[in-house]
Amino acid sequence: MQDNVLQKVTEPEIDELSRLAFDVWTEHYKNILDMGQITYMLNKFQSSQAIREQQQYDRYEYYWIVDHGTKAGYCAVQPMEDSLFLSKLYLQKEYRGKGLARRTLQELEDRCRKDGFPKIWLTVNRNNPSVNVYDSLHFTKAREQVADIGNGYVMDDYIMEYFIKK
Repeated sequence: MQDNVLQKVTEPEIDELSRLAFDVWTEHYKNILDMGQITYMLNKFQSSQAIREQQQYDRYEYYWIVDHGTKAGYCAVQPMEDSLFLSKLYLQKEYRGKGLARRTLQELEDRCRKDGFPKIWLTVNRNNPSVNVYDSLHFTKAREQVADIGNGYVMDDYIMEYFIKK
């Protein structure tokens, strides 16, 4: 049996998480978004203050994605009334392709069964190569969404869903 890949981020680790987010986002999105939008989104959604506010006001839960004792990335979920929103799932480049996204999804699927959620859903930039990863994990494209996030920027996303097998 494999160890759990998800470990809850503690309050003292939030600054570390924010720094990791900066590194991962900058590397991953440099060919998808311009640096101005990356910086804006990091400050708006992944700064230490933003993470604390999401936890305090919006019920977000942040987890390290751990591979053999090393923090390989992180994810964030938000329990909704009828589903689990997978807000973030990011891995450092050297940990991609090792099955960590699949293991993360398995743990989230177990959580959904326990909590009675019929699905996990997420938003992903339409030009993000991660769309292929979600396709391989059996997420389906439910619809497209363009959301104004301020400062002249939009998120041009797919809404993808994964239905929990009983």
